[in-house]
Amino acid sequence: MLDTKPSRGFAGAVLKLLRAGDYELTVTVKNQLSSHYLRLSFRAGGLLADRALHPTMWIRMWFADGAKLHQRGYTLVHPDPANDTVDIEFALHDGVASRWAQQVEPGDTIEATVLGSNFALPEPQPAGYVIVGDTASLPAINSLLDAIGDAPAQVYLEAGHDDDKQLPVVRGTDVTWVDRKKAGESLVQAVQAAAFDASDRCHPRARSAAVRSMR
Repeated sequence: MLDTKPSRGFAGAVLKLLRAGDYELTVTVKNQLSSHYLRLSFRAGGLLADRALHPTMWIRMWFADGAKLHQRGYTLVHPDPANDTVDIEFALHDGVASRWAQQVEPGDTIEATVLGSNFALPEPQPAGYVIVGDTASLPAINSLLDAIGDAPAQVYLEAGHDDDKQLPVVRGTDVTWVDRKKAGESLVQAVQAAAFDASDRCHPRARSAAVRSMR
């Protein structure tokens, strides 16, 4: 009996029409950073040589689930074009991508697609940044922090588990971890409280800009 390759479905057909680039990544190292967070290292299959890198650059990875493939987006971590290597980090939960990441072994491969990933830092440079996310967005947040260098930044991160707070963040200061409650409500409240506290001490024009940014 012939093996049937899992289908990418409608999303895959659209990406093919848009001439997205397809690559095969090969797992080289598996590193459990915490009980709920995993980093995999890959040989990038030429992906980094074909694409100009930018902060928060991401790819679509295809995970098999029966006869279908499901795509999930992941930020590139430590991309190294000279050695054709890249890391991908997984915030583990109940899902097809997390199950694959936990079961995979060095030498296993996975398909990845690149399309539409672009980002540029704002010009002129702002006075500072407020960066908000959870552990799933930590790779993108760290990439952004690397890109902005010494620019002022206040980072708010949602922790779903106690050991999330030990995960590596590029900045050692001005990072606030907030315990997850009510589908992100605590995180929103923490950011709002800090924004309005700061607005009491800033120029009205800056206060207005901060409120627009929060919205």
